[in-house]
Amino acid sequence: MAATVAGTDEFPNLHVLVVDDEPMVREVVTRYLEQEGYTVSFAADGASALRLVGEQEIDLVVLDLMLPEIDGLSVLRELREGGAIPVIVLTARGEEGDRIHGLELGADDYVVKPFSPRELVARVASVLRRTAPTIPRAPLHFGDLRVDEVTREVFVADQPIELTRREFDLLTFLAHAPRQVFTRAQLLTHVWDSSPEWQDPATVTVHVGHLRQKLEPDPSQPRWLVTVRGVGYRFEP
Repeated sequence: MAATVAGTDEFPNLHVLVVDDEPMVREVVTRYLEQEGYTVSFAADGASALRLVGEQEIDLVVLDLMLPEIDGLSVLRELREGGAIPVIVLTARGEEGDRIHGLELGADDYVVKPFSPRELVARVASVLRRTAPTIPRAPLHFGDLRVDEVTREVFVADQPIELTRREFDLLTFLAHAPRQVFTRAQLLTHVWDSSPEWQDPATVTVHVGHLRQKLEPDPSQPRWLVTVRGVGYRFEP
């Protein structure tokens, strides 16, 4: 059994295949991935998964190792023989041998059941960022603010601004979605590659404060990094 569900337009070219024989797992994972803008296909067995990979452009596979008929390790082996699609394997708690075998076969990451759907979504984003081809981007310009992602340099009124790695990542993430509001939990997931349950939302608040001190002419009246009360932050171009 296999099906495809279209996500939103935020990530129109990122297509995730979820392979699991448990309907509840497929439903929950699909819903969380769709909420983040992915297009999601799903399959309940290894044969359907391999057929979908052959028929569609798949960017990443979430693969349960315990599948009927063709098991997950066999699917992973065939995927590795046929190309370099990133794969995150799902393993049952205590199945360390299968987990190690999966990594030896070339899995890019693993998640242990039972798992947090938010953690899995964060792992998907992290693996896609690691495996995506690097495409040079032109510098971003917002009035006096210039952000060069190739050299990881930031300038305000042509003066260089020293940012930490995480400050730079936070700034560029927000700048690529101008005027879109993000909660602290969403920023933890996207920028920190972490499930919000594992991080303190105050981490985001502190980093935004540091960015304002470094970038804003008047940090108390921010021009670019705007607080949306009760929700989170947005970048005002």
